[in-house]
Amino acid sequence: QVQLVESGGGLVQAGDSLRLSCLDSGRAFSRYAVGWFRQAPGKEREFVAAIMWSGGSTYYLDSVKGRFTISRDNAKHTVYLQMNNLKPEDTAVYSCAAATRMVYTGSHDPADFRSWGQGTQVTVSS
Repeated sequence: QVQLVESGGGLVQAGDSLRLSCLDSGRAFSRYAVGWFRQAPGKEREFVAAIMWSGGSTYYLDSVKGRFTISRDNAKHTVYLQMNNLKPEDTAVYSCAAATRMVYTGSHDPADFRSWGQGTQVTVSS
């Protein structure tokens, strides 16, 4: 059973970096794509990035391309989100989730993901 736990959030200044981690404590998501999403107060949940189970393909929200990098280490049951050059508009609760189906084709729809973690807060001050 996939059980995801996020960590690594915090309060940083614009231009700083953070690395988020998504640990699958159930050790079951190695064959599924994993996505990172974020939700700011008063806004809908937004796709940020996703990575295929093999790590061979990655997908990004246009506004984070070139600044964020998603990666995974299946041996450690962990997916990472390296966030560089953070901006105040990146402020949100960041959550990870596993794709609902083993075949993932790059969907940005939260409905295509499951087993959401509790989230980790990222706050970027200007």
